[in-house]
Amino acid sequence: MTEKKENQQINLKVDEKNLYREEGYTDMKVASIRKLVPVYPDGTKDESRISIFIGATQLMSPEGPLPVQTILSANNLQEAIAVFPESMQKAMEELMQQMRKMQAEEKTKNDSRIIVP
Repeated sequence: MTEKKENQQINLKVDEKNLYREEGYTDMKVASIRKLVPVYPDGTKDESRISIFIGATQLMSPEGPLPVQTILSANNLQEAIAVFPESMQKAMEELMQQMRKMQAEEKTKNDSRIIVP
């Protein structure tokens, strides 16, 4: 398929019923918390939907920084700050499990190769 045809198939229409304003908070050390506030297309707050809090941090790996993020179960910034450590710990554990699974799959794949001298 040509690049022009691929670009024509991408839907770039903005979903006006799912707009959010983003607010960012950080402690300049480990924590980054984004608050997504639902809004109408004119920018006013949509009171019929709830705000979403997303926590993010980075782990250093031999390949460089590894971003980790998760949704925080919180109704306000203070609650988001309180649940951040436990939520991020859980997200990091899940990430480590996924990485171990990928490594095991890669090892199995490499071990099953037939080597002909």
